[in-house]
Amino acid sequence: MFGEYDFPFKYESENLSLSIAGERGLLTYKRRCLGEEVTKLLGTTQGKVMISPVEPINLPQEVTPYLEIRFTPVACEPDSVQTLYLTFPVEIGVFLEAKGSYDVLDIFTLTSPKYSLYGTPVEGIITRYHESDVFPGIPEIDLVREGVLSLTIRNSSRGWVEVSRVVMDCTGFVLFCGDMVSLTARMEVLSRDLADVRIGDKPLCTGMFPATLLARARMRFIPETLPFMMEYGVGG
Repeated sequence: MFGEYDFPFKYESENLSLSIAGERGLLTYKRRCLGEEVTKLLGTTQGKVMISPVEPINLPQEVTPYLEIRFTPVACEPDSVQTLYLTFPVEIGVFLEAKGSYDVLDIFTLTSPKYSLYGTPVEGIITRYHESDVFPGIPEIDLVREGVLSLTIRNSSRGWVEVSRVVMDCTGFVLFCGDMVSLTARMEVLSRDLADVRIGDKPLCTGMFPATLLARARMRFIPETLPFMMEYGVGG
């Protein structure tokens, strides 16, 4: 599904239908997703359409740049490193490409967005919330609903720490897609209350290609890695 296509374009599955078709300089974009239908007119005959996973923080509106993933607690021994595989929600962007520039035509998801509060009511942050199982290897997933996060946890503290959540800043996401959507991240646990989280910039598997993310399409400055300091605990 993900990739670049010429006009006319059509994709159809059980819960999703996308198409761009028309003539005489007026194309029609149609999207059907879980019973919702969207129709837009496009005043162009040239260009391409890019279907890509995007940062999962846009729907139903842009509330927060942060994603929180809760998972089964994992006890990490002192001075240890281990890699877990988790899932994260996928939102899908439809981009129009012409003369080297991208414009966002549509964003949708086959998931039900949920939000939570990480930290205290006074100083905490709102997060896009997702619950995941923990996998020892790359799990099989529904491509259009979930992606795979490879999370490497380093426990730099002097004691055992139980880790059951990770919070990331999505504006620094580097997503890759192919047979699945993937993301990598490193989490350095400094204590039960403090951890440094950084997004990786490498694909999980060979043959994957970078996603066209909204932050890049909107010409925002994107650092190589955007750290986030978890200051309200890594468990609980």
